[in-house]
Amino acid sequence: MFQFNGFNMMFPDHSRPFNTTYKCYSVSMLPGNERQDVENGGKIIMPPSALDQLTRLNVVYPMLFKITNGSINRSTHAGVLEFVADEGKIYMPYWMMHNLALDQGDIVEIESVSIPVATYSKFQPQSVEFLDITNPKAVLENCLRNFACLTTGDLIAIKYNNTTYELSVLETKPGPAVTIIECDMNVEFAPPVGYTEPERKEKEEEPMTIDPTELMPEPTGFVAFKGEGTRLDGKKKKDNGTNDVPAAQRQTYVRGIPDYDHPYGLLRFDRSVRKTDQLESKLEDSKFQEFQGEGFNLKKNRK
Repeated sequence: MFQFNGFNMMFPDHSRPFNTTYKCYSVSMLPGNERQDVENGGKIIMPPSALDQLTRLNVVYPMLFKITNGSINRSTHAGVLEFVADEGKIYMPYWMMHNLALDQGDIVEIESVSIPVATYSKFQPQSVEFLDITNPKAVLENCLRNFACLTTGDLIAIKYNNTTYELSVLETKPGPAVTIIECDMNVEFAPPVGYTEPERKEKEEEPMTIDPTELMPEPTGFVAFKGEGTRLDGKKKKDNGTNDVPAAQRQTYVRGIPDYDHPYGLLRFDRSVRKTDQLESKLEDSKFQEFQGEGFNLKKNRK
């Protein structure tokens, strides 16, 4: 048990962990001013005698503890903030007492432990109001600075903008209990309790407000039977709607068909030169000219 090197010959090497029982109380029962820093975190306050015992043992730093309610065999993990509690008592946040189903003055077992550093954690908010936070990961990261450990199955409480939000710890890696002191941890959120996905309504095809045929150009040039008729006797024609002049027919609207085989990233420019003179001459030749036909006499000439 004694080693003859340095001061180890004077002090024995105790390998047994710190393990004792205390009466637990909420932070609101702590004498003195209100300690919101303890209530909004995951650390406990222990008596000075606990520090004296821990210094005599080979306790791994940072000091982490497993807190167990032996009556229901439920446990959680926490760090220590100060050693200023009354002898035989510890003070812890109310949410931690609620997780362990403890009342004021109940007996709990405190054991020093060494747990792995966190690499991943998943939380589930207990209210839909948590979605109103603009950047929940940044808010959670700031609030977890007052915590030392996370335990799978715990229901932790964080405070933001004078509102307390409860989060259930669904999963932690690499183990069911991890320390989050100076770690690089990936955080994920599950949908909050009571959250339902909004129903996605399929968009119905809205009818076009403008008929595409109205956008087609009006026919130019000669249009048959476009004029108005008059009576030879000078009387006004009866307006019974049967002799209305039909509206000029526009060109038929033909919807374009996209080229689905067009290669991606290729732009084509039409650089072909059209001979305008030939086109104009063809248009002039095909243009309708009035009274250019030949005349015929119905009466035969007498010889």
